[in-house]
Amino acid sequence: MTESDASRPGRGLRIAVVVSRYNDFVTGRLRAGALEALAACGVAAEDVAVVDVPGSFEIPMAARRAAATGRFDAVVCLGCLIRGETAHFEYIASAASHGLMTASGDTGVPMTFGILTTESAEQALARAGSGSSNKGWEAATSAVEMALLFRRLASAGEGLEA
Repeated sequence: MTESDASRPGRGLRIAVVVSRYNDFVTGRLRAGALEALAACGVAAEDVAVVDVPGSFEIPMAARRAAATGRFDAVVCLGCLIRGETAHFEYIASAASHGLMTASGDTGVPMTFGILTTESAEQALARAGSGSSNKGWEAATSAVEMALLFRRLASAGEGLEA
């Protein structure tokens, strides 16, 4: 592998990015961080599909559907939940996290959890800044790493059920 290939491990990968529109003042920044990270990893823009959904509750359903198409090596899931005065936060956070684990396990496609669960808008914005500390960036680079791992395991004869 050349140094160029090593620094761009995502070349040839196809990635879906599922993004919640709710709290878009944060999720827009997560999306930008994820897309920047995918480009830095060598994933071609034409190999990235961005799927917008209303909120974090809908992310697992859209991620499962994207994975089921067979078109994607991984799915990056981005959302932002900010605790309010009711139990709604806990229900949505639990449903989203369990839904993604189930969807990933059922489809055999790695899905990364870039759904912020914060106490305040300030905490959310602090996690959606620029560069590699952006949680969208982190979720995207994890998706590339997991997609490559799954490819290595499959080619090594370990096999992964799809």
